Amino acid sequence: MSNGEFDIIQRYFTASKRTPRKDVIVSIGDDCAITELKQNQRLVVTTDTMVENTHFLPNIRPADLAYKSVATNLSDLAAMGAEPAWVSLALTLPEINEQWLSEFSESFFDILDHYNVDLIGGDTTKGPLSITITAQGIIPKGKALCRHSAKVGDWVYVSGTLGDSAAGLQFVLKGESAVNSAQEYLIKRHLRPTPRVLLGLELSVSALANAAIDISDGFVADLGHILSRSQCGALIDIGKLPLSEQLIETVGREKAEVLALTGGEDYELCFTVPDNNRAKLERALAYIGVQYTCVGQVRAISPNNKKRIKFERNGEPVELDIKPGFDHFK
Repeated sequence: MSNGEFDIIQRYFTASKRTPRKDVIVSIGDDCAITELKQNQRLVVTTDTMVENTHFLPNIRPADLAYKSVATNLSDLAAMGAEPAWVSLALTLPEINEQWLSEFSESFFDILDHYNVDLIGGDTTKGPLSITITAQGIIPKGKALCRHSAKVGDWVYVSGTLGDSAAGLQFVLKGESAVNSAQEYLIKRHLRPTPRVLLGLELSVSALANAAIDISDGFVADLGHILSRSQCGALIDIGKLPLSEQLIETVGREKAEVLALTGGEDYELCFTVPDNNRAKLERALAYIGVQYTCVGQVRAISPNNKKRIKFERNGEPVELDIKPGFDHFK
C-alpha cells in the first residue's frame, strides 16, 4: 500500500465521533481486525458491492452514496434480526478527490455512528469507482430470522410503504429535480432508505416472526425467495399494499400498486408471523414507531404448481403479469 493510501485512511476513515465499541479489540492499522463475541452469540455477515453506472449514476452526491452503501448492508442484517456491530470498506477510486472523500466519509460515519457501528478495516485502491462493504452483526444463538422458516398459515407483513424508491429512481434516471414535496420525498426514499434495524431486532429477539427478508429486488421477487426456500405459496391482497400518499399523488393508484409489487430498493422488511403471535406483534411493535401492514397469508402449494404467489382484491381472484425482480446480470 502506498503512502497515498495510508494518508486517505488516516485522514478520512478514522473519523468516528463515538467512543469505539468495547467488543473491538484491534481495529484499523493492523493486518486484521479482532472482535469479540460473548457466549451464545452468533456472527452474522453480509457483503454488498455498488459499482458506478450499474448501481448508481456518476452524478450521485458522495454523501448519498456513502449513506446508501451502509444502509443497504444494515438492511440485510436487519432482515436476519441481527444487531449491527462492525463494517469493513473496500473503496476503489479513479483518483484522489479530497472534496469527494470529505463528503463521503462524513456521511459514512454519520450513519455508522447513528447505529453504533464501528469501521474496523478495509482497503483502498485505484480503478473505476466502486464500494464494497462487509457488515457484521450479532445475534443470540437460535434467534436468526431465515428465509426457509415460513410456515403454512403464517401471515405476511411488510414494513413502511412500498414502491417509493422505484418512483424516486425514475426521476433520478431522467436527471430531473423535484418540483414538489411529493417528488422530493420519493427521491429521498430512493437515495436514503431506512434500514429497519429496530424492527428486525424485535422480531428476532421476541421470536415474533418465522421468516424475514429485506425488499431490495421488489416485494414479489423477495417474498418469492422466502416461499421458494420454505416450499410454500402465498395469497396477497393487492388492496392492502401500503402505499404512500406521495406515491399515489405522483403516479396514480394503479401504477403505484405495480411499483409496490415489483419496484426494488425499498429496503423495507417482509416477514411472516404465525397466527398465535399477531396480538403479541402489535404490543411489541407499538413503541418502535414503524408502520407495518398485513398483506396476505402463506398457503400450501402443490409441487407441480410453479405459481407460488396468487393475488386477490376484495376477496376476488386477480390475474397479474408480474415481471421478475432485479437481476445483476440482466
